[in-house]
Parts: sequence; C-alpha cells; structure tokens
Amino acid sequence: MSYFRANIERMTGYKPGEQPPAGAKVIKLNTNENPYPPSPEAVRALREVLPESLRRYPDPFAGQACRAIGRVFGFPQEWIIAGNGSDEILSMVFRACAEPGRPVVYPFPTYVLYRTLAEIQDAPVVEVPFDDDYNLPLEKLIAARGAITLVASPNSPSGNTFPAAFLDELASQTQGIVVIDEAYADFARENALDLVRKRENVLVLRTLSKGYSLAGLRFGFGIARPGIIEALMKVKDSYNIDAAVIAVAAAAIEDQAHKNGNAEKVIRSRAVLAEDLSRLGFRVWPSQSNFILVRPPAGDAERLYLGLKSEGILVRWFDQESLRDKLRISVGTDEQNNILVRNLSRLLKA
Repeated sequence: MSYFRANIERMTGYKPGEQPPAGAKVIKLNTNENPYPPSPEAVRALREVLPESLRRYPDPFAGQACRAIGRVFGFPQEWIIAGNGSDEILSMVFRACAEPGRPVVYPFPTYVLYRTLAEIQDAPVVEVPFDDDYNLPLEKLIAARGAITLVASPNSPSGNTFPAAFLDELASQTQGIVVIDEAYADFARENALDLVRKRENVLVLRTLSKGYSLAGLRFGFGIARPGIIEALMKVKDSYNIDAAVIAVAAAAIEDQAHKNGNAEKVIRSRAVLAEDLSRLGFRVWPSQSNFILVRPPAGDAERLYLGLKSEGILVRWFDQESLRDKLRISVGTDEQNNILVRNLSRLLKA
C-alpha cells in the first residue's frame, strides 16, 4: 500500500551537491558558493534584527527587500516577487502552470531541479539536447510548445549565456511562460532584464546565493509583468520570507559596490583557472558564471573527482549522460584554485 501519488512514487527526487559538516577542513568547489564574504552592511543588518520582529509574523510580501530591488534594478514593486531562494519561485511557477498535458520544456543538460519540479506536478518534460558547444537549440524549444519554457543563462553546468536576441525570439514565438533563470548573472556580461519590459510572458529569476555570498540565507526574487506576479502570489506560501532574511537581503541588495567587487575578483580568478587547466590539457568551455565546465584529457572525470575528494577538495561530477567525462568546478580564491591545479596535475601524472 502506498500513501503517495503514483508520480511521486516514481520520482527519485533532487540530489544536491555534497555538503560537508560545519568546520570540516575541505576546499569546497562543488556547489558554486561565492568564496568571499557577504556585504558588511548585510552582516550589520543581521546583528541589528530586533526581538520584536521575531515575535511577529514577517511582511508576507517582503516589502523592504522588494523596494530595494526596485530601486537598484529600476522596476516598480508590483513587478517583483520574493522567494525563499529562487528555487521557491520556480516551485511557484510550476504549481501555477504545470500539470498533465502541459509540457515543461528546457535545453539539456541544465539545472536538474527543473525535471524534479515537473515530476512533482506530473507534467510532461521535453528536454532538448544542447550540442557539444552548448548553443541554444532555439527552433526545437519553440516547436515543443511548452506551458513553461526554462532557460538558465548563464547555464549550469556549461557556464555560457545566450544572446538577448535569441531569448527575445524564444519569448515572441512561445505562448507559455518563459523563465530566464539568471542565478549567475552577477558574473556575466549581459542579462535579460530588458526583455521583461518588452515581453509580457517573461519572468527573470535572480538569487542572493551566488553574487551576494548569501547561499545560507535563502533569498531570491523574480521580475515580471504584474499579471504574472499576481498569479504567482496566489500559490506562494503565506509568510515565505523570514523577518531577519528580509532585512539582510535589503541591505545586501543596496550594497552593489561590495557585490560587484567580489564578482570582479571571481571573474579575474576564473580566467586564470581556465588558463591553468587548459595548460594541463583540459578542454575548458567558456564561462560567464562563477564555475567552469572542463573535460580531462583522458575523459576520466570520475577518477579525478574521487582523487580530489580524497585530498579534501570537492568538485562536482555528474553521473549522467553527456556529463560523465566532465567536471564542474566552482571558482575559489586564488589560493584554493592553485591547490586544486597542483592536485590535478599530480593526479593526471598518476
């Protein structure tokens, strides 16, 4: 006897990257956290949280944080929705739009949570394969006629962005909602925010986990036309953002100088790391994110992943088709990156 829906029984569920215990002595380059600390203003806001704000329910619309987002990015507050990480806003989209007979479409490989959320809703999934250079399969995405079409830009695990003209054409030719997942946009040269103003079916997602160094805080936001925001409000949890999180998120978003400074350091280190790995014989895909996708000279990615893990260095290896011969490596500090390169050099010689 089962207590659960048949599609839930069939699921395997989302498997996040390995999280070592607090205090473990590892170099953690597997889940794309920012290696630098968050804004001092965000830390100060956390310390100044009043006990009274913990006693009472928080603002159900995270107004303080959404007003900060509006000021920084130039959108009215009614165009913004806050979530417990951008993952929660993805869940809202799937609850509102996905069901049996309404396909969920995305290029693949990409963020595997998309498939999990579709399976929860028992919605059909259309995964359109990338080519080896991770070019956007635009015509096939349009032809799939998704109720939800998702494009991560920069994409994970490849790290590349897609031209705004391509995303515009996708939105103009797609009748369903188009979600542009910009979790890594703080490390990229371009973004799709202008597309929100142009197309009524576009939702752009952002997170504070990457560029703002607040992966442990869990705050993300979406920007779209008010019609989309109003529909998502119907399916969100009533008080989905903690009072402390709202205050810290607002302070972090206002401190763009700190976030941009950290992003520039990551971008510089990314270029050096890519060059170092290329010299070791890795194929390195061009990246606009805070990680790089690489293929070892012999394609023995799992061996290298396990070898690094035995030395206390965590990178990401995906046991799935088209990725088993590759590693996704988060960009660390220069010191961490140098230790990684030295260990990879030794493992390759072995």
